[in-house]
Amino acid sequence: MQGQPEVIECLKELLRGELAARDQYFIHSRQYEDQGFVRLYERLNHEMEEETAHADAILRRILMLSGKPDMRPHAFEPGDTVVEMLGKDLQTEYSVRENLQSAMKLCEAHKDYVSRDILLSQLRDTEEDHAYWLEKQLGLIEQIGLQNYLQTQSAPSTNT
Repeated sequence: MQGQPEVIECLKELLRGELAARDQYFIHSRQYEDQGFVRLYERLNHEMEEETAHADAILRRILMLSGKPDMRPHAFEPGDTVVEMLGKDLQTEYSVRENLQSAMKLCEAHKDYVSRDILLSQLRDTEEDHAYWLEKQLGLIEQIGLQNYLQTQSAPSTNT
């Protein structure tokens, strides 16, 4: 199936963004694990897996549209402290959200509703899960203080 070149190029940029988000979550999750923040590690490892799934969906769509994927992640700078890492991850999610919204408009303009629906699903995940959770963590740090927050993150999750 031959897709619109403008849509394919847009999807390629989204793919690069998802790969960067995946890699950022990857390094941050391992930093949390190394520091003993088990709960943050578990959550960010989960987010890394979701970003990989997002990238996979976009990659498959590019291939279906007869495009050639660009697998080079966008450059990013990982954080050093917990607050920096959470803040950088939140900024990444805000950027992903803006890019997805723009891409969805482009897909609609070209009547590519399948691509739009794939991106809509990812937008919901970005807004309702990723960004929301990160905002809550930074809010908790403000409310209870960094040391109290970090103490809650060292115990294993009870969700397993």
